[in-house]
Amino acid sequence: MSGSPYSDEFWQAFIAGFAIVYGLMLLIIVALWIVTAIAMMGFFRKVGVEPWKAWIPILNQWTFLEVGGHSGALALLSLVPFGSYVVLVFQAIGMHRTGIAFGKDVGFLVLGIFLPFVWMFLLARQQEVYDLNRLAWAGQPMPRAGYGAVPR
Repeated sequence: MSGSPYSDEFWQAFIAGFAIVYGLMLLIIVALWIVTAIAMMGFFRKVGVEPWKAWIPILNQWTFLEVGGHSGALALLSLVPFGSYVVLVFQAIGMHRTGIAFGKDVGFLVLGIFLPFVWMFLLARQQEVYDLNRLAWAGQPMPRAGYGAVPR
C-alpha cells in the first residue's frame, strides 16, 4: 500500500484477526439460535403449538407472544430500531403468565429472562404440567395460541 505507514504484513494480520473474531461470533450466534430453536420446539409441543414454528425468526416470537396472551403483531416491533426492547418486556410478561400455567413462581421468571432456552427446556420436560386453570384462578388472560387459545 503506497503512502501507508503500515506494512502489508500488518494488514494481512489485521484482516486475518478480523475474520477470526467475526467468524467465531457468527458461529456462536448460529449455535445459540439452534439451541434456542430446539428448546422452543419442545416448549411449543408442550403448549399445543406446531413445533416447526420455532425455526422461523419472527414467527417464533409472534407465536411465543401469543402463548403468553399478547398480540403476536408485537413481534414486528423487532424490525424497528429499539423496538426489540418493547418486545422483550412483553415476552417477560408472557413468560410470567406461562409460568403461572406451569405452576412456577416469579423466581423461575428470572431464569427465563436471563437464560430463555434453559427456561424452555425445563418447561418442556415430561413431568411439567401445563394447566390453564391456574391462569384463570390467577385472573390472567388465556393464551392466543396453543391449548386453550381464545378465538381471534
